[in-house]
Amino acid sequence: MLTLTCAALDAFPEPATHDEAVTDLRDVAEERRGEAVIWLARHGGTADEPLLLARLRDESRIVRLLAEQGLWVLWGRSGDAAVDGLIERGSEFMQEGRFPEAIATFSEVIRRKPGFAEGWNKRATAHYLTGDYQRSLADCDEVMKRNPNHFGALSGYGQIYFKLEQYEKAIEYWQKALQVNPNMDGLQQNIEGIELLLREKRGKTI
Repeated sequence: MLTLTCAALDAFPEPATHDEAVTDLRDVAEERRGEAVIWLARHGGTADEPLLLARLRDESRIVRLLAEQGLWVLWGRSGDAAVDGLIERGSEFMQEGRFPEAIATFSEVIRRKPGFAEGWNKRATAHYLTGDYQRSLADCDEVMKRNPNHFGALSGYGQIYFKLEQYEKAIEYWQKALQVNPNMDGLQQNIEGIELLLREKRGKTI
């Protein structure tokens, strides 16, 4: 059950500074920890990633979910307003099913800011949705070079290898994603489903 509501969050003042947010992450009140996570997601930088990653194992489920969402927000900021605008435009193209335009837009993001992991991750997703799994894998590799804790890309590897019917590799990468973010319940279900499938296949060959 989610015991922390938006109203509960509003009952606590938002941290005023980075130091206050870091201190509040260790507060006994889940509301304060939740506010601290939100502050770091909105105002923090890449150096704050380990703080949010640690909250993925918070005792409060809502704080864990806020940390997961906060990491996506943190990862999605390039530090360049023009690049962030391109990411938004490419995401809109992808949602509309305009994959060539999405890929071209994310490629421009990569050209302008090659160290920005999320540009590669977005293009990996677009390639996956077009069925170009090899290019998607190559882009996931680039994400990992820049952000080895990117549980979205780790999960993406699993999805690709599942499509390629390389089930052991799919399980391997989904397990890696869960090691970073244990809150991805759907991945555990995927793993259990594939393990059952593999046992059934082995049984038929005996």
